[in-house]
Amino acid sequence: MHDGPEKGLETAVRAEAELGEGPVWDGARDRLIWVDILSSRVHFFDPVSGERSVLDTDQHVGSARPRAGGGLVVNLRDGIGLYDEAGAFDWLRHEPVEGRRGNEAVVASDGSFWAGTMRYDEGPGGGTLTRIAPDGAAATVLPEVTISNGTGWSPDGSLMYYVDTVTDRVDVYPVTGPATVGERRTLVDTADLEGSPDGLAVDADGCLWVAFWGGGAVRRFTPDGRLDRTVAVPATNTTSCAFGGPGLTDLYITTARVGVAPGAEPLAGSVLVLPDAGRGLPQPAFAG
Repeated sequence: MHDGPEKGLETAVRAEAELGEGPVWDGARDRLIWVDILSSRVHFFDPVSGERSVLDTDQHVGSARPRAGGGLVVNLRDGIGLYDEAGAFDWLRHEPVEGRRGNEAVVASDGSFWAGTMRYDEGPGGGTLTRIAPDGAAATVLPEVTISNGTGWSPDGSLMYYVDTVTDRVDVYPVTGPATVGERRTLVDTADLEGSPDGLAVDADGCLWVAFWGGGAVRRFTPDGRLDRTVAVPATNTTSCAFGGPGLTDLYITTARVGVAPGAEPLAGSVLVLPDAGRGLPQPAFAG
C-alpha cells in the first residue's frame, strides 16, 4: 500500500464487495456497470442521480457488458449468458468445466465478446481467452493461461494488450485477424512493482491504466511501456478500472474485500472515482 490515497480520489459507491471487478461505462444509459464475482451480483450505478440497482445471477459472474439491443452479456462460471432488457436469461454458450469459472471479459470494436477463464485453484494453464462471436461461435485466442485478466486494444485496433496476472507482465500482441493475434512481446515487466497486474483500461492517447492487486494502486503506462503515473488507492486489492462519466474523463476503480482483515481498509470493496483523470475511449456493446 501507498502512504495515502490519490488527491482528488472520491468514493463513487460505498460497498463491501467481496471481489469487485469488471467496471464498464454503459454509454447508452450513462451508468457504470460492475460485478462482485464471489457474491454473484451485477451492480449498476448512475452517478448523476446516485441511483443503484443489483442483478443477482445464479453463478459467480466474472464480467457483465451491455448488449447492443439492450440487456447484458455475462461471463459466468459455466459459460456465456445473455439477459434481455426485461431480465430474462438464456445461455449463449453453456460449457461447464469442473473447477473453472469466467473472469474478466471485454467487448471488441467488432461487437465480439472476449471472455477469460481461470481455475478456482489458480492451477497453471487452466484458463483461456476466447472470442465469442455475436452468434455464439467461439475461437480460443490464448490457450493455457492461468488467471486471464485485463484485456484491451490500442485506439487504432492494431494491438491487443493482455494480462495473465501470475506472469507479472503486461503483454502486447499484434492483431492479425478477427480472432487471431501474432507473437507476444512484453510491454511492461511489473515484477519490481508492488502488487500484481489485474484489470486495465486504454485511454484515448493509447496509455494503459493497470490496476494492481495487492498493490493498492492504478498505474498508467505510456504506449511504449514507460510508467508515468501512479494513482494510490486506499484498498490493497485494487482490481480494475474504466473511464466513464461526461466525456469519459472520470476513472472508476473497483476494489475487493477478500483477504482484508475485518475492520481494516474501510473502503475495500467500494468503487472509487478519480475525476478528470484523462480521456477514455467509448466501449462497444456486444452485438449478440
